[in-house]
Amino acid sequence: MNVSATEPDLVLRAPAPTGRWPGTIVARQTARKAVRSGALWGAIFALYVAESALGYVSLYKTAAQRAHLAATFGSSGAASALIGPAHQIQTVAGFTAWRSLGVLSVVGAVWGLLTGTKLLRGEEEAGRWELLLAGQTTRSGAGAQALVGLVAGVAALWTFPALVGVLVGRSSKFDIAAGAALFLALALVSSAVVFLAAGALASQLAATRRQAAAYAGTALGVSYLMRMVADSGTGLDWLRWLTPLGWVEELQPLTAPHPLALLPIAGLTAVFAGLAVFLAGARDLGARTLPDRGSTQPHTRLLSGPAGLTLRLVRPMALGWVAAIAGMAVVFGLIAKSAKGAFSSGLRQEFSRLGAPGTGADAYLGVGFLIGAVLVALVAAGQISALRAEEAEGRLDHLLVRPVARWSWLTGRLGVAIAVIVVSGMVAGVCAWLGAASQHAGVSFASVLEAGFNIAPPAICVLGIGILVLGVWPRATSVAIYGVLAWSFLVEFIGGIVGLNHWVLDTSVFHQMASAPAVAPNWSVGAVLVAIGATTALLGGVAFGRRDLAGE
Repeated sequence: MNVSATEPDLVLRAPAPTGRWPGTIVARQTARKAVRSGALWGAIFALYVAESALGYVSLYKTAAQRAHLAATFGSSGAASALIGPAHQIQTVAGFTAWRSLGVLSVVGAVWGLLTGTKLLRGEEEAGRWELLLAGQTTRSGAGAQALVGLVAGVAALWTFPALVGVLVGRSSKFDIAAGAALFLALALVSSAVVFLAAGALASQLAATRRQAAAYAGTALGVSYLMRMVADSGTGLDWLRWLTPLGWVEELQPLTAPHPLALLPIAGLTAVFAGLAVFLAGARDLGARTLPDRGSTQPHTRLLSGPAGLTLRLVRPMALGWVAAIAGMAVVFGLIAKSAKGAFSSGLRQEFSRLGAPGTGADAYLGVGFLIGAVLVALVAAGQISALRAEEAEGRLDHLLVRPVARWSWLTGRLGVAIAVIVVSGMVAGVCAWLGAASQHAGVSFASVLEAGFNIAPPAICVLGIGILVLGVWPRATSVAIYGVLAWSFLVEFIGGIVGLNHWVLDTSVFHQMASAPAVAPNWSVGAVLVAIGATTALLGGVAFGRRDLAGE
């Protein structure tokens, strides 16, 4: 039967778009991933805020106890350098704001820079933006849409501590107004907003996600060190106004709110975001803004095997982390001497809850190395995430089709990761001693160097757990490894205050670590942590060798 091509029923039509608004596909895709991550960390923020308030009420029940706490921390430059200046901590609101803002502003900044670089340069590097840009958008439009999606992630991050703050504040034990609780939540996510924009800008400057994260991480490290120096009582308070983390401190939620401090935060965020959108439209897809050398002599010394290639790939990121840890350790050492006076006023009892008993610089450095252990564990988690990214984005396929065995690739990556962890600990010990020795703090080189090596076993344990998850459930790798870190962090830093059961405390890898040099390192426990890491890595390696490669 002949059919006319002009019949209405057979006229060819363009396929209907799969999305409701095809011009906003980048925003929706970015928002979906950002909201998922923001909700997870928002729940962690909410838990930290609630536990800080509950712990304060349970431990400091009388006016005398609260006045003693305020006298202890209010005059301590050492404590201020660690957490930030204490305002009205004789009240539930003041203590909750001080403890939450001092810790979570840094955590939020790390989340922001990692999320920003992952969802911009990471997505572009993986080739997924090529498909999105084939639609109804431009490069600058896609950049603007991605920033809108990141804002959705910030909203999710803010929602959980805001809701919990309002609910907890309604109790007569806490008596925190709803508006004040909402402003506290806003202050907690302010640093995340700034460093999300910083990550977006770094994504335009760098050629890879790792380089972008290194650029933004360096900015965060400088910001944190400036904040520490400003709060250490050295007469350099003005430095606080040169760092975003200092602006966050100036907000002073729940005690003496200063909403005007939001202006520099909003201004810097707008500048970063505007530059990111402009540069996204001014460059080609996959290109970088910073000039690259057009030609150079080939350097092939490290390309003879998987381990050398790994070292070549992780070198920029590793050097950035080591430099940040070294700078932090130097500052801790410089401030350690001033801690002696603080401990004589009662700070010893508070630090002993974190496992750092003592009466001076050793105890203060013990808490400093605990923070260093968290940073080194983040280095380990970053290495696991990089392993998963190589597999998920298809780069591993190019290696394994050549005469490279899976075990050879995996052991090479593990060897380099362990070396970075150990070197980070050693550098932390040496730099902390240099800072302390320059101030004649009276700490021995051997004890501080041991303290540096003491922070490696928890990170090696985390590394092994990450390999196990990578082998058994690859798509859950990032969530699992950062979940272990978040849990360990919360248990260690909250557990000592609220008096958690020792079975719960023992689930934190940081709780197993002795707070050297305040106490001698427990090398037996360190060996157990390393053994757990080795066993889980072996099991994960076996599972990895028997499964198919898995994409996103």
